[in-house]
Amino acid sequence: MTNKTPSIFRRVIVIVLDSLGVGALPDAQEYGDADSNTLLHLSQAVGGIHLPCLEKIGLGEVCPFLGRQPSRQPVGVFGRLKEISQGKDSIIGHWELMGLITKTAFPTYPDGFPPEIINPFKKAIGREILGNVAASVTEIINQLAERHVETGYPIVYTSADSVFQIAAHEKVIPVKKLYKICLKARKMLQGSHSVGRVIARPFLGHSKNWYRTSGRKDFSLPPPEATLLDRLKDKGILVTGIGKVIDIFAGRGFSLLYECKEGNPSVVNKIEEVLNEKVDGFIFANLVDFDMIYGHRNDSKGYAEALQYFDDRLKNILSLLAVDDLMMIVADHGCDPTTPSTDHSREYAPILAYSPSMKKGINLGVRSSFADVAQTIAQIFNISELKHGKTFLKEILEKGNF
Repeated sequence: MTNKTPSIFRRVIVIVLDSLGVGALPDAQEYGDADSNTLLHLSQAVGGIHLPCLEKIGLGEVCPFLGRQPSRQPVGVFGRLKEISQGKDSIIGHWELMGLITKTAFPTYPDGFPPEIINPFKKAIGREILGNVAASVTEIINQLAERHVETGYPIVYTSADSVFQIAAHEKVIPVKKLYKICLKARKMLQGSHSVGRVIARPFLGHSKNWYRTSGRKDFSLPPPEATLLDRLKDKGILVTGIGKVIDIFAGRGFSLLYECKEGNPSVVNKIEEVLNEKVDGFIFANLVDFDMIYGHRNDSKGYAEALQYFDDRLKNILSLLAVDDLMMIVADHGCDPTTPSTDHSREYAPILAYSPSMKKGINLGVRSSFADVAQTIAQIFNISELKHGKTFLKEILEKGNF
């Protein structure tokens, strides 16, 4: 079977609001997340949040958060995506959005990494390490930075996610050398120890005034199978990656790469720039600050302000969409900032879609998987049917456009 349905869309833009979950999945209790709802709970924590553009597309219909305006007919279509992959990692969520289902969760190390990992790693880099615990980056740097500066030993730590993180002061271990150390770890961490990401965490400062720099880099496990990105690129369709998505797919499947190290504002700036340049094909962007800066630090106020900032910028993004553009706004997991945990939460993701030429106010309901996004995009670009996902293209097109 093929996906050959005539489509009016020349360009598709997918924006991932990293960690904006909209309610616990049915199996959330297995992950300790039974009561999580990132959007609802952060809105309650700050006494209400004003998101007129996202509401206009339909976010308030997906999750009736505090501060939502009285109901009005959305101009977009809306629904919830159910994650069927195992886990709640960013990589797993993004891979599923692009059509790849992960049946076994990546390994995690809540008690630190075992000797069979740490000893070969120390041998490979020719020095001892500090840490080897589960901790937040701020916590571990404050605890061990001074000793790191004294000894030159890198700080190794993890979290509830499947990550092997290496922190180092840029004047002790320069960023390029830190990247080489991370590549050695990435090469080692295979098989049963195939962590999702090895992350370089450079920092600067002194005494108790340590601060992270923009040199963070993720060395992700490459997708084990072709994703929608590979299929699009192989067909000659331009695939533009903006922000964190590049690292998540280990750079694979993209034609144009824009890393955007300065956070959400730089990602939004690049989205607007690419839209203005009339770049065809598929544009895939991630706004990581919601997760990295606010969700993991249980900062509801900061999260809410960042959402409101994006909503303000969304007005201009919408104005740049032509009649043959389709924009989708999604998430990859939750990260409820009101729970005791600072980790990701197992939640539904919103799906909001808008084009000047499509139906308005359509409720897509609960979709079968995140992969429904990939299947829909595959159909738009006449890519043969993917292994996973159910297209919703017919539901969003106006009558007579087939």
